[in-house]
Amino acid sequence: MVIARSAGVVRFPAKFLMVLAANPCPCGRFSRTDEMCECPPSAIRRYQARLSGPLLDRVDLRVEVDRVTRAQLTERGARGESTATVADRVRAARERATARLAGTPWRTNSEIPGRELRSRWYAAIGAMDEAERNLERGVLTARGLDRVLRVAWTVADLVGHDRPDGTDVALALQLRTGVPRGVPMAIGALT
Repeated sequence: MVIARSAGVVRFPAKFLMVLAANPCPCGRFSRTDEMCECPPSAIRRYQARLSGPLLDRVDLRVEVDRVTRAQLTERGARGESTATVADRVRAARERATARLAGTPWRTNSEIPGRELRSRWYAAIGAMDEAERNLERGVLTARGLDRVLRVAWTVADLVGHDRPDGTDVALALQLRTGVPRGVPMAIGALT
């Protein structure tokens, strides 16, 4: 981990996964499809502004989770892929990344510095166009663009692509910004 401040830069030997969770509004009941929340829009904006831009810029994936209904909670039977199926897909993705990164000091997409990622491993032609437009409009920072590319490589590895295509980048951009872009959120749905 690297901490950079005006007085200097300090490097700590640390790897961690940061997971953040937040309610969508002060009462916690806001939903695009539900009318239970009575918070005024100004209160919602003020509440959401408590998470600073610099902090959010370091969050790679933003996923909105719908409220679970009582019926869903008490439903019996399988509701998704098995752990073994997901583990197999992750193992295959890791093997693809390991093969691609052979001869480098990195083992996973998350370890590759942004400059190296942009200069050595390219997405398909035109795949990054929308992400680059988001950078120009100020929706993404340079850090954010690197993180979109990094996640796009992971998506490509998960679905078995040699390099990220437009769909892989669109899903990575959707995961980064939280803005729906017409691509399925489930990796399993892409295979």
